Amino acid sequence: MHRLLRLYADTSVFGGFFDPEFQDSSRRLFTEVKSGRFRVVLSPTTLRELAFAPERVRNLLAELPDQAVEVLAVSEQAESLREAYLEAGVLSLGSQADAEHIAYASVAGVDLIVSWNFKHIVHFDKIRGFHAVNMLRGYAQIPIHSPPEIIET
Repeated sequence: MHRLLRLYADTSVFGGFFDPEFQDSSRRLFTEVKSGRFRVVLSPTTLRELAFAPERVRNLLAELPDQAVEVLAVSEQAESLREAYLEAGVLSLGSQADAEHIAYASVAGVDLIVSWNFKHIVHFDKIRGFHAVNMLRGYAQIPIHSPPEIIET
């Protein structure tokens, strides 16, 4: 029996399900979650953002089997790591929620992070910055990818 990969999905992955540009890969990713390849890890940040998303986006979470979802608790360690990203200039204060996504995923020790946010998350400079801060703070360097990079073809 293989171990489920713990995949941190930010809010863009849920929104991508209904976006013509991103829906093919997003839908395949959710199919793989439902089939048991991945367990989706959600932070308080993701839940807060989903609360303001359109109903059909919010309903995606409800459609996932309970065993396929892990919800993280509010974490002082994640908030401290978010601040470290901001202080190091990896992201600006205006991108605090994006820093928070990476911080929660890092503190939780997920296997990988998936996002459609190519400006603040899935970008080689940002990834290097997240990894550097994580290394300084004693956290793992977590792979960060877009959905097409991790779905089975």
